[in-house]
Amino acid sequence: MITTLVAVACLSVLLAVFFSLRYAWWRGAVDYGRPRILMYHMIRRRRRGGRFNKLRLDPEEFERQLQWLVDNGWRFAFLSELDREAGQSKTVVLTFDDGYRDNYTTAHPLLLKYGAKATLFLVVDRFDRDWSTTKKAHHDSGELMEEPKLTDAEVREMLRSGAWELGAHTLTHALLPDLADGEKRREIADGKAELEATFATRVSSFAYPFGIFGNDDEALAGAAGYDYAVTTEAGISTDTRAEALRLKRVKISGKEGALGFSIRLRTGKRGLLD
Repeated sequence: MITTLVAVACLSVLLAVFFSLRYAWWRGAVDYGRPRILMYHMIRRRRRGGRFNKLRLDPEEFERQLQWLVDNGWRFAFLSELDREAGQSKTVVLTFDDGYRDNYTTAHPLLLKYGAKATLFLVVDRFDRDWSTTKKAHHDSGELMEEPKLTDAEVREMLRSGAWELGAHTLTHALLPDLADGEKRREIADGKAELEATFATRVSSFAYPFGIFGNDDEALAGAAGYDYAVTTEAGISTDTRAEALRLKRVKISGKEGALGFSIRLRTGKRGLLD
């Protein structure tokens, strides 16, 4: 009996430690006057054995998140509205990277249903590219290349709805630190110019591919005329003006769950190792 009780007590302690490390529930909330910038990629079911399932969020879970945000008094804003929203309580900016077709087929109707809006960071040359190999050559399964991408016609419909604004994500989803200065400048500046010409809209924000960038890339983004640039650094920026070209984002994983999502909105991170 004593052995069993000790085993149960040890298991309870281990579970408590695991829960605390995974969710860091005790971490204090970031001031709700600081806008939360959420990072999404795909809204679709996970792929069996997929390497990139963290980028896939189940549509039902996404809808639960939107419902939770509405029920808990969060206000939706575009990234371009960040200055206006600074200091306002409970502002959330939804951002989608890359340009996957499910952003139109699945996310778009849900944004309209809940009166939400989002900023789309679109790669210009997004078809027949496996940009995962750009970062790691051994990621050569073609998994991301096989994912359907948004057509220009779909992007135009999304923009016309008023639920989306357009941001840039380079011409080819390039790994910027690997490029010479001229190529960096072309990817960052020409990506903006091409999107503006194609969709007849101002593009004021930028997302660094893979979230990898240096001080020179930040300077090039500013020189190209972007007001804001986002990273993949997990968290909530506390000074959006000072950090305008290196804004943190709240990572939304396909393995999130309701508890993890609510904690991320409160603290910017889910666990200690996020």
